[in-house]
Amino acid sequence: MEISQITFNAFQENTYILWDNTNDCIIIDPGCYEKKEQEQLVNFIEGNNLNPVKLINTHCHIDHILGNKFVSKKWELELYMHQLELPLLEGAGRIAENYGFELYEGSPYPKHFLKEGDILEFGNSKLEVIFAPGHAPGHICLLSKQDNFIVSGDVLFNGSIGRTDLPGGNFDTLINSIKSKLLILNDDIKVYCGHGPFTTIGKERENNPFL
Repeated sequence: MEISQITFNAFQENTYILWDNTNDCIIIDPGCYEKKEQEQLVNFIEGNNLNPVKLINTHCHIDHILGNKFVSKKWELELYMHQLELPLLEGAGRIAENYGFELYEGSPYPKHFLKEGDILEFGNSKLEVIFAPGHAPGHICLLSKQDNFIVSGDVLFNGSIGRTDLPGGNFDTLINSIKSKLLILNDDIKVYCGHGPFTTIGKERENNPFL
C-alpha cells in the first residue's frame, strides 16, 4: 500500500490518500478548502491515475471535513465515519463560521458507520478500524498490519497528543485510548498524524512527554 500526505487549510491539517497496485484509493480527512487546494488534490489523484472509492473521516472537527462535499461530489463517494461523530458533523456550519471558513458548504451525511474492529477494504488492501475517543467522541484510527502503519488522526502526534479542550474532548479518555489501543502496537509501526510529521509507536512510547 502507498500513502501520501497533503497539508491543507489554515490549521495545517494532513489529508491522506492511500492506494495499492489496483490504483483504487481512499481519501482520509480531506481538509481542502480553497479552490487551489481542491485543484492540488485533483492533480495528485489524476496525476497518479488513481480511482477514489471511499471517503473516510477519522473525526469531524472542521479542519478535517472542509473538503468532504467537494471530494464526495467530484468522485461520487459515500462517507464513512463513526456514528458518535454525527453531532460534530451536524454542527460544523456554525463552527466553520466561528473560524472564518465562510465558504464551507457543509458535508454529505454518512452512508456508512465504522466501529471498533471493522475491516475497511479497498483494492487488495485492508485497514482495521480502532476506536480511540478522547480528542473527539467518535474518533477512529486506521491500522494496516500488513504495511506497518496507522493513520492516527488527532489522537497521537510526533511528541504530543490531541487537544482535549474542544467539545466532546476528555483528557483521561484520550490517554486511555492511546495506552490501550496504540501503545500496544509494535515499536516500528509508523504513525501518520492529523497534523505535523509522522512518527513511530516506539518513539512516542519512549519520548512523548504526555505519556
